[in-house]
Amino acid sequence: MPTRFHGTEAERRALDTYIKLMRAAESVTARLSRGVREAGLTTTQLGVLEALLHLGPMAQCELASKQLKSPANLTTVVDNLERRNLVRRQCDPGDRRRWIVDLTPEGRSLIADFFPGHAAAVTRELSVLTPSEQDRLARLCRKLGLGNADAHPHGPDRGSAPGRTAKESPK
Repeated sequence: MPTRFHGTEAERRALDTYIKLMRAAESVTARLSRGVREAGLTTTQLGVLEALLHLGPMAQCELASKQLKSPANLTTVVDNLERRNLVRRQCDPGDRRRWIVDLTPEGRSLIADFFPGHAAAVTRELSVLTPSEQDRLARLCRKLGLGNADAHPHGPDRGSAPGRTAKESPK
């Protein structure tokens, strides 16, 4: 459904694009979430388990950044995963203020068994696009996600994406 806003052409185009982007993302997410729920996980829990499987143990604050979640929200997610004995937290011996999160054997088994089917489901969902369309969409989403500091005067430090330091450049 296009916007009913009677602004400038640029505003209408941007709003229409935003509506389509959000509807597409929410539609795909809803279809994929069924399998995630059947595994007894939330989407954020899946993201945490997947990050730990593929990237290894990491500080809880790094996990929050990678998941684009607040540290407080991620604490709740990790608490719930820990209660289910899927992850464990250990104090970082080099910095006792940091907690390192790692998979337990049960967590590793769950995500290692679940993830290949999830990857296949994502592949099926995106198969409506050709490989080159998928590549182009990925590039456009990254560009949109990184934003433009000049175009976003509101909010703190819009020039850097969450999880990326000022030293890292977009690829």
